[in-house]
Amino acid sequence: MTSAQAGQRTMRGLGWALVSAAAYGFSGPLGSTFLEAGWSPGLTTLMRIAGAAVVLAPVGVVLLMRHPLDGPNARRVLLYGLAAVAGTQLCFFSALQHLSVGVALLLEFLAPVLLVGWTWLRTRRTPSVTTLAGCVVAIVGLICVVDPFGPQRVDLVGIVWGLASAVCVCVYFLLPGGDGEGHVPPMLMISGGMVVGTVALVLSGLAGFTPFHAGAPTASLAGTAIDWWLLLAMLVVLATVLPYVSGILAIRLLDTRVASFVGLSEVMFGVLAAWLLVAQIPTAMQALGGLLILGGIVLIRRAEKRAPAAPSELAVEG
Repeated sequence: MTSAQAGQRTMRGLGWALVSAAAYGFSGPLGSTFLEAGWSPGLTTLMRIAGAAVVLAPVGVVLLMRHPLDGPNARRVLLYGLAAVAGTQLCFFSALQHLSVGVALLLEFLAPVLLVGWTWLRTRRTPSVTTLAGCVVAIVGLICVVDPFGPQRVDLVGIVWGLASAVCVCVYFLLPGGDGEGHVPPMLMISGGMVVGTVALVLSGLAGFTPFHAGAPTASLAGTAIDWWLLLAMLVVLATVLPYVSGILAIRLLDTRVASFVGLSEVMFGVLAAWLLVAQIPTAMQALGGLLILGGIVLIRRAEKRAPAAPSELAVEG
């Protein structure tokens, strides 16, 4: 691959990563409308993931017929559904029972730093000064955006759940791998993962871990009363299917570390979406945090450009 082709590949990857982060950013405001209308977090999450599984089912069936899953790839899809789909949601909601939202988010979005550490351990190569500086700048920006210094609840159980959600996010970035032979097609990985995630969430609900109860048939979004099914369609298509699909495409085009740090911009996009949809105006500190996150991404990207690594290099082998 020529340098020009590599540059084009990277630009496409960054574009998909930003689309994914922006779409994920809408999940908070859309999900919060269900919670404010009295819907339980467990049922809201189940409807979101199950809806995505239904939307992607036709594509998944066609791909499964063309690319039957062998043992290693079947385990890869199973782990993706359990960790990257269901695990992230369940661990984060469990953390929220013990921590404030800001602290829980901060722990979950430590995933990029964990990935840098994973790369360090696996390759035995010390990260460059630029990479480490990018980590610090991006995390400081994240702290500014989520503002964990306000009124908060912190205990050891919540910290464990928060770190567990960060590990699940790492799986989200590591498992898809590159485009090499033997890898699961992106849409098959996502559709299969959604089915696995749906089953896991149903079992979790039946076990009482994530209680299910429905709320009001309408909810308010941007000052307008909207039926629950229309809100659900937006949550499924805009905030689940679109970000998962674009995210997995980005991961296969970018170095895993770069993709994960671009994912930090989800928090910034979430603040903007909350401003547009639920009139939560961002503060000057949050704006500064957004700039710092972008600055950290630029530093990580510069470090990756100087010492490129193939996207599939960090993939977890089945």
